[in-house]
Amino acid sequence: MKHVLLFTLLGSMLMLSCNEDNNIENQEELITTVRYDLIPRGGGSNVILIFRDLDGDGGNAPTTMISDNLKAGKVYDGTLSILNEAEDPAEDITIEIRDEAEEHQFFFQTGNQIQVAYNDTDNNGKPIGLKTILTAGNAAASQTIKITLRHEPDKNASGVAGGNIQNAGGETDVEVLFTLDVE
Repeated sequence: MKHVLLFTLLGSMLMLSCNEDNNIENQEELITTVRYDLIPRGGGSNVILIFRDLDGDGGNAPTTMISDNLKAGKVYDGTLSILNEAEDPAEDITIEIRDEAEEHQFFFQTGNQIQVAYNDTDNNGKPIGLKTILTAGNAAASQTIKITLRHEPDKNASGVAGGNIQNAGGETDVEVLFTLDVE
């Protein structure tokens, strides 16, 4: 009888631990790479911004690469790609963000010579930010652009649909900062 009770107890604990594992939702993905491709309208050089941190938080410092400067007064079509390059082959997390668009939004905080507008929406008509329109101002300047991905932001909060991160809430999945020149 003691053995039956012991096996029943152990079996129940095993089932509970399995159920807990099965209920994990939205396990956080490792994001090692953020790539922002900017294609100028009307011709010119593409601008590519890459943030890479292959070992994740801690360890080696991340690297950033900027292929070219923005041209003053130019409008660029932007596309973000989010990857986990610690996997082989690299995992394209962009697909998951697109599939779960209602639960994600990118925010772009910029200097006064760069403006970023959303060019994609989720099924509720709210912005995502994988596709953008970036406009470089007319004055030459060194500028920063901070790109933040929020998971489960409140897309209905004041200003969030316009790109204001202040009222967004949610969790930050990744945040990167680039410094580039408008010339």
